[in-house]
Amino acid sequence: MILGVCEWLATKTNFTAKNYRILFVLMVLLAGFGIGAYLILWLVKLISKE
Repeated sequence: MILGVCEWLATKTNFTAKNYRILFVLMVLLAGFGIGAYLILWLVKLISKE
């Protein structure tokens, strides 16, 4: 929602953006690495755009 990663992933896969948002929130709350995964995917999104 902030950087568009969930929408970008939804266009690349068969899941909805809502499912990815829930997944990232659960990863942050349970494992603590959701923020890092989100930032890495944002970088991948930026690099693949060019």
